[in-house]
Amino acid sequence: MCGMTPAGVPGRLSGMKPPMRKLILTVHVITAVGWLGVDLVMLTFGIAGLAGADPDLVYPAQSLIGRALFTPLSAVVWLVGVLNALLTPWGLFKHTWVVVKLAVTTLMLLLVTLVLYPQLGGIPEGPDRVNLVVAPAVSTSLMIFATVLSTYKPWGRFLQGRAKRRSVLAGR
Repeated sequence: MCGMTPAGVPGRLSGMKPPMRKLILTVHVITAVGWLGVDLVMLTFGIAGLAGADPDLVYPAQSLIGRALFTPLSAVVWLVGVLNALLTPWGLFKHTWVVVKLAVTTLMLLLVTLVLYPQLGGIPEGPDRVNLVVAPAVSTSLMIFATVLSTYKPWGRFLQGRAKRRSVLAGR
């Protein structure tokens, strides 16, 4: 049995019953809220370190939070988001807002994993302290942007405008 996509077109994987779709969405929201919360804690520690708080207290705590929660939550949010898109009527590449949100979340996951994670640990000096504020500030901003995308769902279907232009140019 196929479900209906938001545009009313039958979807291959969208035949899940509403309780399962709601469960996947709930897990996605919980993990994303957790990621945002940890992001704000990381930002708070970074600001405290710049403001002169005891670096022997602030940075080990920030490192613990970052390594134990921030990095794993980043991966879980990405995985559950992809699962949510694939198994629900929205699809992964059907709507522009989903594609943009996937790109933003993928970028954040890569930055957290490849840039922030290696900086965690030890007592940073100078510019490295600033990086431990900038990274969570950017991540928080991108999470808020992703939340706005999920709420307002702008821009319509992915590549829909390009397909319309082609049909007009072909004289259809």
